[in-house]
Amino acid sequence: MVVVGGGHNALVAAGYLARAGLSVLLLERLAEVGGAAVSTEPFAGVPARLSRYSYLVSLLPDRIISDLGLAVSLRSRATSSYTPDPRGPGLLVAGEPGGGTAEAFRAVTGSDDEYRRWQRWYGELAGLAEAIAPTLLEPLPSRDELRAAVISATSERLWSRIFERPLAESLEELFTDDLVRGVVATDGLIGTHTSLRSPTLAANRCFLYHVIGNGTGDWRVPVGGMGVVTGELARAAREAGARIVTGAEVARVDVDGRAGEVGYADAGGEHIVGARYVLSGVAPAVLARLRGAAPARAPRGSQLKINVLLRRLPALRDGTDPRLAFAGTFHLNESYRLLETAYADSAAGAVPEVLPGEMYCHSLTDPSILGQGLAERGWQTLTLFGLHLPADLFVADNDALREKLVARYLTALNEYLAEPIESCLARDADGRPYVEARTPLDLEAELGMPGGHIFHGDLDWPYDTEGGDRWGVCTDTANLLLCGSGARRGGGVSGIAGHNAAMALLAEASS
Repeated sequence: MVVVGGGHNALVAAGYLARAGLSVLLLERLAEVGGAAVSTEPFAGVPARLSRYSYLVSLLPDRIISDLGLAVSLRSRATSSYTPDPRGPGLLVAGEPGGGTAEAFRAVTGSDDEYRRWQRWYGELAGLAEAIAPTLLEPLPSRDELRAAVISATSERLWSRIFERPLAESLEELFTDDLVRGVVATDGLIGTHTSLRSPTLAANRCFLYHVIGNGTGDWRVPVGGMGVVTGELARAAREAGARIVTGAEVARVDVDGRAGEVGYADAGGEHIVGARYVLSGVAPAVLARLRGAAPARAPRGSQLKINVLLRRLPALRDGTDPRLAFAGTFHLNESYRLLETAYADSAAGAVPEVLPGEMYCHSLTDPSILGQGLAERGWQTLTLFGLHLPADLFVADNDALREKLVARYLTALNEYLAEPIESCLARDADGRPYVEARTPLDLEAELGMPGGHIFHGDLDWPYDTEGGDRWGVCTDTANLLLCGSGARRGGGVSGIAGHNAAMALLAEASS
């Protein structure tokens, strides 16, 4: 069988199938496998390996790590989140229970009530995660089956809040503080351009996948960078017998339900390879093009990713220790009101007046990504993920808007710092700061993701909506399966889609 694309999901599928004794050829367009789950040294001469695109891991099940024998270490962050507050001290949420979180809520909101609501909400979500996570590596449950499991583990009210009503309604019922509502809401907006009030429930689906990972919802840092995860997946697949070809540009995919052909070109020329099955790790819109068809609707990503090297962490205006504030998710301009206003601005075709985003300093959790004494000298990495910046905004002048947004985000951060971030930036010999950014159009150009959509398209509910697609990986042709983020239950660095495509193929082959 042939696997088209070499992202992490495709590597998972190749690993499982090769371990089952099948002949597997994986074709990757780029010079290295991994897709968006790679590490690189983006700044010439500086030994700092950054996770350029994807950066945290939550949805990758321990079972896949164990099944494939991956030597991967995922490290929890000391801080869950920090949110600066224009009204006074910021909201610091510890990574473990206690840790001053109750006191921080009291300082921000004026009482203990909001923290009690927070604890109840995330306690319920823990039950939701425990109920749903085990189903992700099994055949799709029906909606009724999943509903029964969720209600048994939590309540009918929680099912309704997540699966039936816009997230905004729940946030407004559950919490009273605008800042707290915003911190909760951001999990529904990662790479997802939607209103929290939308009846499509796109924010709900995004939120769901961000809180159920591995049964805990914990977002962890891959030690050594995201490239270590991909490297281990590639090693496992090769050692099991899979053949991986990089620099292989696939030009066409032909399948008829019984057999298939894939045409590709590499440095050695043009090739046609036959296969009983073809697995697609590329986005559904790309697969449609390879089959000679037009995609039903091209997805449009919505984000800006900025990677920065710092000589030192900046001091915060409210006096919070920056090693705590930046260790988790640093929420910038992400109050509930500002998030909805930013969506309204961007939906109307304008760059948001106030830019929401969140930052992460991975080197605080994993200093190994900094080489040759950089960590000892106090250097740190800083990653920013900007929200509500849809691809269409960048079409007129991608380069100019990218540069403008980088400057605006740094200025926005300065509002909460005791010193300008510019004074902390590491610079080259010519004084240029070590800063790089990627827009949705950049992701499309570099990774082949249509519209720069990080999930290959809007996320789906983790249950069967149509019947007949037992693993959530089927296409309109029996021997062509989806093994990438575009599969149901795809999205994020999880490997779930790759596992499920492999299980579907093995079940079909055995029958």
